[in-house]
Amino acid sequence: MGGSAFGNISGGGAGPGRPVDVPPAAPDRVGAVQLGLDTFGDVTETTAGVRLTQAESIRNVVEQAVLADQVGVDFIGVGEHHRVDFAVSAPEVVLAAIAARTERIHMGSAVTVLSSDDPVRVYERFATVDALSNGRAEVVLGRGSFTESFPLFGFDLADYETLFEEKLELFAEVLKEGPVSWSGTKRAPLHEQEVWPKTEHGRIPTWIGVGGSPQSVIRAASYGFPLFLAIIGGQPAQFAPFSRLYRQALDQFELPQQPIAMHSPGFVAATDDEAAELFYPYHKDVTDRLGRERGWPPFDESQYRAGLSAGGSLYVGSPETVAKKIARNMRILGVSRFDLRYSTGRLPHEHMMRSIELYGTKVKPLVEEMLAEEVPAV
Repeated sequence: MGGSAFGNISGGGAGPGRPVDVPPAAPDRVGAVQLGLDTFGDVTETTAGVRLTQAESIRNVVEQAVLADQVGVDFIGVGEHHRVDFAVSAPEVVLAAIAARTERIHMGSAVTVLSSDDPVRVYERFATVDALSNGRAEVVLGRGSFTESFPLFGFDLADYETLFEEKLELFAEVLKEGPVSWSGTKRAPLHEQEVWPKTEHGRIPTWIGVGGSPQSVIRAASYGFPLFLAIIGGQPAQFAPFSRLYRQALDQFELPQQPIAMHSPGFVAATDDEAAELFYPYHKDVTDRLGRERGWPPFDESQYRAGLSAGGSLYVGSPETVAKKIARNMRILGVSRFDLRYSTGRLPHEHMMRSIELYGTKVKPLVEEMLAEEVPAV
């Protein structure tokens, strides 16, 4: 392929060396460095442009997770949606299939829309996945960026905040795996109620997904839950204050420091040009489709170039380019886990499989190497 229509996306060289503009390693990173993947289970198409069924797309998600396990990826997350363009409405069922086909990869939601679900049932389903996977289940709780589940399950959007607050409180109690006593305004109370099954490897890791609200960051800290930053636009560096707020809030609550993770969209190919050219039409299509629902202007190439730049939130390029950008932003935000949302719109399964292979075999070891380096203050 010739020169890319989107210009140089590597931000000053795509080699594996450390970029000079990376700040010092964050002293408050908690836990080992991990690289994961997540998908919303988009309904995709073939490379010939034939749209797949939702059933075919679900089966492909399982195959993608199997490959991720084989190439050493640490985590696979599956989103929950209730609309025609996303195939997965019951992520725990898909995760159970993944558990039966994999050996080491951890798995969870991306995210579980707790506000329109029942916390007891959420726990029961994930405890079951934890049993099937021999202790590899995790759950990421959030309010979600879509609201279709509220009318579908009979919830009033006017209760948006109250539903999440109360259900998060109940879920935190159920996680303790003892008799549960709880009361609220949106669900029947519980008194000394046991919930089954119990886990055999300890408490299920539970994260709180946050899209940019200080109140959500403080809420996560108040429960001592790890923080998951969903960064799908703008500049990742703008989220650094949330990392600092979370650390400060945990200290003020006198709770132990917890890991921070981040999630952003991206795509890996052999070269920067190939990745940028192949990914663009699918990314534009899904962005414009959602934009028509939400009143956004059409997505254009200038926005795409901004996302591809060193300071943007799209991790699209060669393994070296993507690894450099991941390492840079993990340092800036002090996060220990990065999850790449590798699916976007109708992007074909074959392209996603190649991206997953490169992510596990090339990007992951490069990021680990970069983050192991000591970076002098500049």
